[in-house]
Amino acid sequence: MSTQASFTLRGRNPDVLTCIANLSNDEVFTPPDFANRMLDTLAEAWAANNKGANIWADPTVTFLDPCTKSGVFLREITSRLTEGLKDQIPDLRTRVDHILTKQVFGIGITHLTSLLARRSVYCSKHAKGAHSIGSSFATDAGNIWFERMEHTWKDEKCTYCGASQNALDRGEGYETHAYALIHTKDIKARITEIFGKNMQFDVIIGNPPYQLGADGGTRDVPIYQHFVEQAKKLEPRFLSMIIPSRWMAGGLGLDAFRKTMLSDRRMAALVDYLNAAELFPSVGINGGICYFLWDAHHNGECATTLVRDGQTYGPHQRWLDEFDVLVRDVRGLAILNKVLSKKEPSLTELLSADKEFGMTSNFDGHRPTAGKNDIALYYNDKTKRQVGWMKRSEVPKSQHLIDKWKVLVPKTGSGREREKSGVDMVLGPSLIAAPPSVCTQTYLFFFVDSERAAKSVQSYLRTRFARFIISLRKITQDANKSTYTWVPQQTWDRDWTDAELYKKYGITEAEKVFIESIIRPMNAAPEANDE
Repeated sequence: MSTQASFTLRGRNPDVLTCIANLSNDEVFTPPDFANRMLDTLAEAWAANNKGANIWADPTVTFLDPCTKSGVFLREITSRLTEGLKDQIPDLRTRVDHILTKQVFGIGITHLTSLLARRSVYCSKHAKGAHSIGSSFATDAGNIWFERMEHTWKDEKCTYCGASQNALDRGEGYETHAYALIHTKDIKARITEIFGKNMQFDVIIGNPPYQLGADGGTRDVPIYQHFVEQAKKLEPRFLSMIIPSRWMAGGLGLDAFRKTMLSDRRMAALVDYLNAAELFPSVGINGGICYFLWDAHHNGECATTLVRDGQTYGPHQRWLDEFDVLVRDVRGLAILNKVLSKKEPSLTELLSADKEFGMTSNFDGHRPTAGKNDIALYYNDKTKRQVGWMKRSEVPKSQHLIDKWKVLVPKTGSGREREKSGVDMVLGPSLIAAPPSVCTQTYLFFFVDSERAAKSVQSYLRTRFARFIISLRKITQDANKSTYTWVPQQTWDRDWTDAELYKKYGITEAEKVFIESIIRPMNAAPEANDE
C-alpha cells in the first residue's frame, strides 16, 4: 500500500521540486513541468523512429542523467514507465523494482545533489533502505552514483574543464566540482567503472552545470559543451540537454563546439528561449536558454522553435549551418538574405579591434587635465563616460589611428532589456571623438577621415535597420567586432534614416513591423560625460 501511495499521491500534493532554491546560476534545478516537456519531445521522436511505439511501454529502454541534481528527470521517467509498463509487469512492486534497477541511471554532480536525487527517485537517500521503493539494490547509492573526483591541474588550470586551481583546489571538506562525466579521456571506460558493467544507454538526458570560475571568480569558462560532447561519445539513440543559448553566436572558447553543433545533421529539434527567466525565473542567464534533441538516426534539417516574450514561433525545418552563427529568429533570415545579396563591403572594415590602442578598461595612466600637445583619452569611470589626457608617445599601439575621426561604441551594450521586454536598443549610445584621440577597451570604434563621415556613421548606427542586422549576431550584452559582420557599409555623406534603408533593401511592410517590434528607437547620442 505504501509503495502504491508514492506514485498516486504526488499528483495531489505540492511538488517539492517546484519549490527548492537553485544552487547557483551555474547549477540550475530543472522545473518538473519543463522536464516533462522535454520527455514529451523525446517520446514523440521515439514513436516516429519506432513505428509509433510507446517508449514508456518498453522494459528494455535505458536512461541516463549524467549530471543529475534534483533527480527530476529520473523521477518523471520512472513515473511514466510505471504507468506504461502496467500490462507487461502487472505487479507494482516488481514493476518499480525493474525500472529502478534495470532502466533508470544517474550520476550526481555533488554529494548533496546525489542524496537529493535518490530521495526524489527512490523516496529515500538510501537506495536499499527501509523506505526505498526499490527492493533489490545492493548498495545505498543504487543506480545514482556519486564519488568525489579531483581536477587534473596544469599551469593552474584543469586540463579537462579549464577550471581555476586558485578557485577550486580547496582541499577536503569542499566540493571540487570535478564532474565525473567530463574528467576522463575514455568515457565508456568511466561508465563501466561507475556502474560495474558495459552499459549502452538508449537515452541520455539532463541539465548540466553551465560554467566554472577560471581565475578566482573574475572570469568564467563554459563547461556545458563538454557534457554534450562526452554524451555523444556514449552513442545513445537520443540525447537531450538544457544548455545556455550563448553557444549559437558567441561564448568563450565555444567556436569549435558551435561549428560542430550547427553542422551535426543528427540535431533533430532545438527549442530556444530568448529570455531564460521564462524557464528559470530566479536566476540570470545572459543570452537565453535552450534545449535540443539529438537523434542518432536523424539526417536532415532541424526543427527549430523560438520562444520570444511568451510567444512561440515554429517549429521551422531548417539547416542550422547556413551561416557561421545561428540566426535564432527565422523571421530575420529573409531580411538578412536581402542585405547580403547586395554583396556590399562589411562595416567591420572600418571597425577597430578589441583593445585597439592596447589599454584595458581599467587603464589609469591618464591625466585629468590637458597638457601641451596631449591627446584625448575616452574611458568609463563607474559607468560614467569620461575624457582624460595623455601623451601621444604613451599610447602602446595603433598610433596610425590616433588622427582619425572616430565613432565610439560601448563594447558592452544592451541585452538584458531584450530579455525582459522583448525589445532592445542592441547598442549603447555612440559618441564622436575628434582627432587626435584614443580610447580604452571600453569602446570599439569606427574610424573615418572627416567629421561629416563620422556623423553619417553615427546616424547609421542609430537606425533600427542597422541595429537589427547587428542583433542577428549579438546574443549577449557583449558586442565584439564579429557582431558587425553582416552590417553593410553605406556612403558616408548624409544622415541615414530607416526610411531610406528600408527602401534600398526592399524591406516589406511586414518586415518593417517585425524589425520595429523588437528594436527600440534610439535618440541622438549623448555628450561624452553622459551615462
